[in-house]
Amino acid sequence: MLTFADAYLQETIGQLVMFDRVIFKGHLSGLYPVAKQFDWFLYRQDVLLKDFKEYAQQTTEKLKAHLQKMGEAAGCSIEYLPNGRGPKGESKEELAQMRLLEKNHQEGLIAIFSALELKNCFTVRGNHKTHKLEPRVEQRKCLHYYLYFNDAEFGLMYARIQSWWPFEIQIYLNGHTWLARQMDKAGIEYVQYDNCFLEIADLEAAQKLCHKFAHRKWERLLNNFAKRLNPWLPAVRETVKQGYYWTVEQCEIATDVMFTSTDKLDELLPELFQETLLITSAEDVMRFLGRKLSPQFQGKVESKLNKRREGWRIKHWVKQNSLKMYNKGSVLRVETTINNSGEFKIPNSQGKKPRWKRMPKGIAWFWHFYNSGKEANQRYLNSLSHISCQGKTALDALDSLCRSQEMDGRPIAKFQPISPETCRLFQAVLNSKYALTGFRNRHIRQELFGETVLHKQAERRLCARVSRLLRKLRGHGLIERVKHSHLYRVTDFGYQAMSAALRYRYVEYPSNFASA
Repeated sequence: MLTFADAYLQETIGQLVMFDRVIFKGHLSGLYPVAKQFDWFLYRQDVLLKDFKEYAQQTTEKLKAHLQKMGEAAGCSIEYLPNGRGPKGESKEELAQMRLLEKNHQEGLIAIFSALELKNCFTVRGNHKTHKLEPRVEQRKCLHYYLYFNDAEFGLMYARIQSWWPFEIQIYLNGHTWLARQMDKAGIEYVQYDNCFLEIADLEAAQKLCHKFAHRKWERLLNNFAKRLNPWLPAVRETVKQGYYWTVEQCEIATDVMFTSTDKLDELLPELFQETLLITSAEDVMRFLGRKLSPQFQGKVESKLNKRREGWRIKHWVKQNSLKMYNKGSVLRVETTINNSGEFKIPNSQGKKPRWKRMPKGIAWFWHFYNSGKEANQRYLNSLSHISCQGKTALDALDSLCRSQEMDGRPIAKFQPISPETCRLFQAVLNSKYALTGFRNRHIRQELFGETVLHKQAERRLCARVSRLLRKLRGHGLIERVKHSHLYRVTDFGYQAMSAALRYRYVEYPSNFASA
């Protein structure tokens, strides 16, 4: 199959696959289930359940004093943000950038913000059935502290800690900022624009660094941050013999296609986004993100195209996960955002259990997040690889379909390229779910005529009719047969010609007719 990189080999410098935003979350899993484990922890701390509120307030005050001490050592104080934003509506990241400039980009802790947020908290309530007090988990508002660091390795990042039990921690990193610092150390020259790289002198070495980030052992690093933030961590470890369990709460895996110039990309963008809306179905989006359409699927699939100040962006959602494509300067970025890892499947190597399993959220599977996002991006790009047929090439392709052909000494009838029946056939053949595996006669029958149950004679007639259509497609060079099988695949010319016909029927003709 023609890949996106092959289709635009002359117009592009190369591709870079890298984590963009990554959010890790730490849970004190040794305190769960709360009714048993946290009760045991309080018992070991000589705290009665009726005294929990007073004890929790003391632990909160100790945490605040600990963070204030950290801030004083770094020359900053805790700033309370009433609505999670600054006095002029600035976001926490914008405020952190301002503090970074004020401190002249010095490394270390640069700012501490606090904000009131809704979160799961431990509390003690009376059980009306047993008439006893017991620990519970309830949603309530409590302060969260955001500590922004200018880290020597990761650049601007933050760590957030909850001010009430169970002191959940969240750590945010940016992969592109990390990569820039690594390339500086390695002496690799690059041109950076905002959060992407327009040019990299040694693209192969940069991609190896990206693999290093994906394979990194994160647990030690994250535990070091937890040790600095939470003064109660030693007591928890001593009692329940466990510290924080780290998960990947959210991550973005970006594939950046670097074009030789912004003009080259701008020429392609209108047709690229237009074609994406035309040929990308909800079923395609699910397949890109590792799902299959089935009666058991309970969720929503959405697509949206909008114009931003920086350029165009199209975004697709499948439940909590999303896939988007947008431009930044001379870079075309396809980005997969994983919020729910369970929607992706990974190989299961545990004995006789099922071959595939849902991808867990733990950091031990961090490499699988990278690989799943990379594959989703590549499937999306490859589905658009045929959009390189413009102008005279498109006209020549359509003219070819309007002429009779010959195959094995037998004549092949011409097509009416923009007729409704022909375009339905082209849409069925171009369905991206057959891009990798190819399609058979029965697949096209299902696409054109549905799953209706027919008696054997009618089914044979339908099969013969589709066979004639497949032969006609082969005679025009639109599809080719896979050797030693009954499978067919679309040729490069087929992608060009059929997509040109669909684009003319569904996009160009309606717009030209409306403006006439």
